[in-house]
Amino acid sequence: MSPARSAPGCPPAADMVHATSSLLLLLSLALLAPGHSAKKCLLTGKWINDLGSNMTIGAVNNRGEFSGTYHTAVTATSNDIKESPLYGTQNNINKKTQPTFGFTVNWKFSESTTVFTGQCFIDRNGKEVLKTMWLLRSIVDDINDDWKATRVGINVFTRLRSVKE
Repeated sequence: MSPARSAPGCPPAADMVHATSSLLLLLSLALLAPGHSAKKCLLTGKWINDLGSNMTIGAVNNRGEFSGTYHTAVTATSNDIKESPLYGTQNNINKKTQPTFGFTVNWKFSESTTVFTGQCFIDRNGKEVLKTMWLLRSIVDDINDDWKATRVGINVFTRLRSVKE
């Protein structure tokens, strides 16, 4: 039997090599493609959360630092709501496509501060989503009231698209 011939009843050797090569190529592409074609979730831009609050995050610098503004739609005070500054950092050690981050909002209309921590995701539809958890610390007049000074919650933010998009 010559090298190009197969045993009786088996596909020709050349066809098997071609099929095997094609299968290996397809498998390699399937395994490598998600890492190369994955869309990166970017914090920079305008966002709205599930309660209607808006925030704008400026550019993230090479150290992962960013700043912006937050305009809440809800408050537990009777004060007029004012846009408030936010300052944060994004973990960019490994340059992941769905980074973790944290930021602080120093409210300009009440004596309270909120810290957010979360992760920037790309959902199954290719949309960017920020999943966050927060702690809001309000001022109390006495140490014995410390127990009621901190609230905790979650918010989901989606990118706020401009009219042009």
